[in-house]
Amino acid sequence: MALVRAAAIAGLFYPGSADELARSVDAMLAAAQPCAGADAPKAIIAPHAGFIYSGAVAASAYAQLAPARDRIKRVILLGPAHRVAIHGMALPSAEAFATPLGVVPIDQDGVKTLIKLPFVGQNAEAHRLEHCLEVQLPFLQKMFGEFTLLPLAVGRASAGEVAQVLDLLWGDEETLIVISSDMSHYLSYDEARVVDDGTARAIVNLRTDITHHQACGATPVSGLTLLAQRRGLKPSLIDLRNSGDTAGDKSRVVGYGAFAFHEPGLAPH
Repeated sequence: MALVRAAAIAGLFYPGSADELARSVDAMLAAAQPCAGADAPKAIIAPHAGFIYSGAVAASAYAQLAPARDRIKRVILLGPAHRVAIHGMALPSAEAFATPLGVVPIDQDGVKTLIKLPFVGQNAEAHRLEHCLEVQLPFLQKMFGEFTLLPLAVGRASAGEVAQVLDLLWGDEETLIVISSDMSHYLSYDEARVVDDGTARAIVNLRTDITHHQACGATPVSGLTLLAQRRGLKPSLIDLRNSGDTAGDKSRVVGYGAFAFHEPGLAPH
């Protein structure tokens, strides 16, 4: 029997029942609009707070993937380790991840490829309660149905190491890259808008010096922008809001951004 990493935040960050969760994700995706005249992006950045706070922003990124609904078969998912200190990056020891919508198998070939790198290891504890990866799964499950997953919790690593991992796993048009990151944390509403606007410009300009004060997932984000420089990806900002715009007060907010990265010739017009 496969070792399954059980859902840790169902009923907390998102609905705990399969029916309610499916309805919630379907509604958010239906309300989001894909960019006209573009193929699906190769990579996206999406936030990872509870659905009530950042779900609509995340959905705006996932909606861009509609043209690839029938072809994406493997998802590379990176996000910052929030609960366990990690040197480098951590793969799970589980063979599958579960949500109320079902079980997603881990890409074992990808695990075998990455485990050879000196800065990648397996760490079950780093994944057991990590929310930033799990919160993306219901969107992926509703978008693509059956696919394999390669989830990495990113700790003390460099942008170059992240770019190396993404390059190794690049694959063909069946492979999607997802970076899970929120933006500024616990500033006032007006301060957050200024900081997040600057961070969004930095991402779109493919800067690789984004700090953890700008985005909790700064390392995987910078790894993606570094690889985007090398591979000629064209980034675009899809949505930029904060918890003061969605479901929180404006005195102390968290920022959320959605970004899409298209391969050359496939960017929106």
